[in-house]
Amino acid sequence: MSIPYQRHTRFGEYDQYFDHPLVAQNSFISAAPVIVDLPRVEDVKSLLPAPEWDGHETAIQTYWKVWELAFKHLANPTPENQFAAPYIDTAFWARALFMWDSSFIMMFTRYGRRAFDFQSTLDTFYAKQHPDGFISRQIKYSDGLDSFHRFDPVSTGPNLLGWAEWEHYQAARDRDRLARVFPVLVAYHHWLRRYRTWQDGSYWTTGWGCGMDNQPRTPYTTDAGLWMEHAHQVWLDATLQQILSARILARMAAELGTSIPDMTGEADRLTTYVNLKMWDNQSAFYYDGDRDGKRLGVKSIGAYWALLAGVVPPDRLGRFIAHLSDPQTFNRPHRIPALAADHPAFDPKGGYWSGGVWDPTNYMVLRGLNHVGQPDLAHEIALNHVANVAAVFAKTGTVWENYAADDAPNAAIPAKDDFVGWGGVGPVATLLEDVIGVQAEADQVVWRIRLTEAHGVARYPFGREGWLDLHCERRESADETPQIRAHSTIPVTLRLVWDGGEDLIYLKGT
Repeated sequence: MSIPYQRHTRFGEYDQYFDHPLVAQNSFISAAPVIVDLPRVEDVKSLLPAPEWDGHETAIQTYWKVWELAFKHLANPTPENQFAAPYIDTAFWARALFMWDSSFIMMFTRYGRRAFDFQSTLDTFYAKQHPDGFISRQIKYSDGLDSFHRFDPVSTGPNLLGWAEWEHYQAARDRDRLARVFPVLVAYHHWLRRYRTWQDGSYWTTGWGCGMDNQPRTPYTTDAGLWMEHAHQVWLDATLQQILSARILARMAAELGTSIPDMTGEADRLTTYVNLKMWDNQSAFYYDGDRDGKRLGVKSIGAYWALLAGVVPPDRLGRFIAHLSDPQTFNRPHRIPALAADHPAFDPKGGYWSGGVWDPTNYMVLRGLNHVGQPDLAHEIALNHVANVAAVFAKTGTVWENYAADDAPNAAIPAKDDFVGWGGVGPVATLLEDVIGVQAEADQVVWRIRLTEAHGVARYPFGREGWLDLHCERRESADETPQIRAHSTIPVTLRLVWDGGEDLIYLKGT
């Protein structure tokens, strides 16, 4: 059935929509906006994790600078925008809430969830969902309207909302929220399947829609072409993100005691498609496909969504991730540039997505490496990234939108300062997860101890109520058995992993 619907359209015109049945279950649409007293960082610092890393004080200072900026960028809904809940500002000039940015911001702010409900930032996207399942990628602060008509080629994406919610659930174990967001995310995935696919089921997007605005991935040479045209291509990252979304929605369904076979089926079909059509065996890389089915040959960091999506067969994995250690492509002085350095358009000083190093895409690669059993490479890249970000902080006193890959350590040209925003992902999430090495899983905390300096983290949040204090003494070598102190407020299993062995410790909780 089609219905007239006016709310959320950019110019207020009436459009015809086909109802998606799951949107009727979207409780965010009808909920009244939530207003809270916004905290100051100095008042809630005792509710934030406190990392330690002996001899690396600048990295710790950068960590705390991120939280200072994050709490300065909190805002409440206004009568004009009717946002659903308090949120953290994207920190970008466009004065809008961005889906792409906000999804990644959730990756580090989940560590501050005891101090502020950062996850409610995503509630506004859900509350502005259209009856057919569409959610705009950009919602204006001034009036709460979409920045683009839903059938504009740049109107939505990337589809990372499910990933952001699943990571939050793994950390917080909030089943009520999982059940609430599930129908919203399924309806949005279905909208993309209906309106962003080619006949073979593969997905398309644009430079703006994929988030990596100016990468040279289409035949067009003008900025408008790079950013706004789908060029009748199969876009690798959009297709991989839909595989990831489908697999996560299937996991959510299992957790909630239901099933969603169309997601598993789509993920399997697209995985086969990507490995048949988008893999080049000679260069050992995945590429976009042009309108004639040929691979376009641009090595973009977006290809590494294949790791998180579980697409790469074991016999291809080693050659594929080897590019991350190759100085000719992605192993530059500051790792990892968004565009491989062997591309003619690579800009050693940044050039935005044509050479810049970005916290969010670095984080995606690190999570992917962990997912495919390569945590040591993730640690190596994380050390490089955190060290470079800290060195730029030491020079400038702040964190940046992106960084130069070759002219390191420096902010990229162009880049915005005080960017928290997703500039907090590296100094917080990457530091905690892949440098210090603490990662929460469904029923345990895993601590991969690789550093030889004294290090750890106090007030690490686990589950809905738990706090952990973890400290490792200085060691002479990476294979020396670590001497640790560990305390938890709740019962939890702590799995220790180091070069020389592994151990399980059960903390009773006090």
